[in-house]
Amino acid sequence: MADKLKITLVKSTIGAIPKHKKTVEALGLKKVNKTVELPDNACTRGMVQQVKHLVKVEEI
Repeated sequence: MADKLKITLVKSTIGAIPKHKKTVEALGLKKVNKTVELPDNACTRGMVQQVKHLVKVEEI
């Protein structure tokens, strides 16, 4: 496992269900093509798994 994850929002949350919108916001993503770096742990991985169709993930 990597030390950090680089997560980029690649698709809009306009048509997403409310739970997915809240998950994306909790990851710290507000606009399309914005990127955040978060620690690689089980919590972050679970959130990314839930919205994998909206984000792109890279291991750093």
